[in-house]
Amino acid sequence: MSLRNALVFLVPLAAGCAGAVASTLRERPALDALPVPSTASVTAREQTADQQVLHALNRLAFGPRPGDVEAVRAMGVDRWIALQLEPRHIADPAADSLMARYRTLALPLPQLLEQFPPNPVLRKMARQGNAAMLRDSTRGVSRADSQEYAILRRRTAVVGQELISARVARAVVSERQLDEVMTDFWLNHFNVFAGKSASMRHYLVAYERDAIRPHVLGNFRTLLGAVAHSPAMLFYLDNWQSSADSARPRLIPPRVVQAAQRRYAQRAPQLAGMPPARRDTLVALLQQRRRGLNENYARELMELHTLGVDGGYTQTDVTEAARVLTGWSLQQPNELGAFRFNPALHDAGSKTVLGISFAAGQGVNEGEQLLDILARHPSTATFIATKLVQRFVSDTPPAALVQRAAAAFTRTDGDIREVVRMILTSEEFFAAASWRAKVKSPFEVVVSALRAMNAPADTTPRTAAIVARLGQGIYQHQAPNGWPETGDGWINTGAILNRINFGLALASGSVPGAQMVHWAPYASLRAMPHAQQVDGVVRALLGGDVSSDMRNILLSGEHPMLEQARAQGSIIDSTAAPAMSGAMPEPTRGGTRASRRNEPQGLAQIVGLALGSPEFQRR
Repeated sequence: MSLRNALVFLVPLAAGCAGAVASTLRERPALDALPVPSTASVTAREQTADQQVLHALNRLAFGPRPGDVEAVRAMGVDRWIALQLEPRHIADPAADSLMARYRTLALPLPQLLEQFPPNPVLRKMARQGNAAMLRDSTRGVSRADSQEYAILRRRTAVVGQELISARVARAVVSERQLDEVMTDFWLNHFNVFAGKSASMRHYLVAYERDAIRPHVLGNFRTLLGAVAHSPAMLFYLDNWQSSADSARPRLIPPRVVQAAQRRYAQRAPQLAGMPPARRDTLVALLQQRRRGLNENYARELMELHTLGVDGGYTQTDVTEAARVLTGWSLQQPNELGAFRFNPALHDAGSKTVLGISFAAGQGVNEGEQLLDILARHPSTATFIATKLVQRFVSDTPPAALVQRAAAAFTRTDGDIREVVRMILTSEEFFAAASWRAKVKSPFEVVVSALRAMNAPADTTPRTAAIVARLGQGIYQHQAPNGWPETGDGWINTGAILNRINFGLALASGSVPGAQMVHWAPYASLRAMPHAQQVDGVVRALLGGDVSSDMRNILLSGEHPMLEQARAQGSIIDSTAAPAMSGAMPEPTRGGTRASRRNEPQGLAQIVGLALGSPEFQRR
């Protein structure tokens, strides 16, 4: 379903409406009930009416699909924005159907770990097989055992493949575009690296589905708590192993700790029969000498998740916060992966964080109190507001808008929807300076190009691998600070060349699902004279707004950067290797191998160059 049908598929808001599919007339009262800005604020906008429509589709969505501009213009840009802020009222059958095709993404984490065991389990199975072989030299690992291990490895690989494939595919087809944009924003804000461990991809399935997506436009404290309890974050930043230093008091008395360690050493073979909670406690007690206080999560919780680097905390606050969070751990990491507060690891002494005292012996409640303090801190309001304004408005966030957004954050107790609403209806959002002021990330480039060409969703990992080839592997940013939110992190000569080549590859049919015949304007443009084709492509893909230099490139079919690369014999390559092999052709001199074999000609060449243009690469 496209946006032009959104009015028909609105879920009724008014009592007495029967069924989600109703006439536009019957749905109009529900649409009219959505809050919109005042007439005075709309009149004060600097962008033209047409610019506002395209601007909204490029900021609240991953670019328009054919027909979306007309649909938003007919609905009214402000009502469309208001509707996107209420995604629960938007039917999304295409995305629902898409997600039903994935085998792993709806499974509860324990079931996912059992049916698609991560590599540590496979290695354990292999070691058991080798031990049996050593005990009996006449017996080796059977052919059947080897085949079983191979099957399990292939099954496990599906988890990572579906995880990254669905991120791209859902962004391409979903009607709840702002929901997808906010999911991308928060997954980057609360970044987790998939390569941390073999089980991390399993944790990330639950992380995206359960911790992030339900809260992207909800309450910030609720979102922060969901992240803090998630196995993915606890494992990624090592908090699951963080324990009180040996000199600190614990919730379990020292004599009990020592006795438990002795019992564990004597009864290790019997662990398999113990209740999971008791077994975890004994394991933690035995291993505590090799552990200690880990400050990774506490530091990033303050610096990256809430207060910001200049948020007014000290190194002592980080250490004290880490003490508060000791015991926030996992139950059976490779089997259940559930959050568990482990009293054997918790520092039971009193603490002071940001000048606020935490009484001794409060256990898990200390961590909840810490999250309350951080979520409602004035520095958090400013930090989150700054990042949201930077995402939606400008790389250099207007100070006045940040202040108003921070005030909205505080006034609504962290209501993300209302903070975003304030930003999206502001004069700064629709200012002339905001028009095409943001550079698309590689993820945005690929998704927006597929949407522009009306491509179907790709349920294989090939399109996600193209995103990685352009420099942004999904869940592949190793540091907790996430991918850049500003254009200077994405644009250099090599990146520009790669983006141009991606456009040409897509137009030549080398990108999965992207075919010129799927693009609505193709039928009418294909028989037109060359100059009229250029005009038609500019209208369809660039909103009719293109520089004279870019128009000349589209008319000539020659791009000076590509010509210079050919003359210099330079190899156009991406800056990041894909996590998995993808369908984007290997780069070669002066273009992709596919584009050299099947060089886009005529209309396809115009489309490819337009997709690589500065106008399309910016939003």
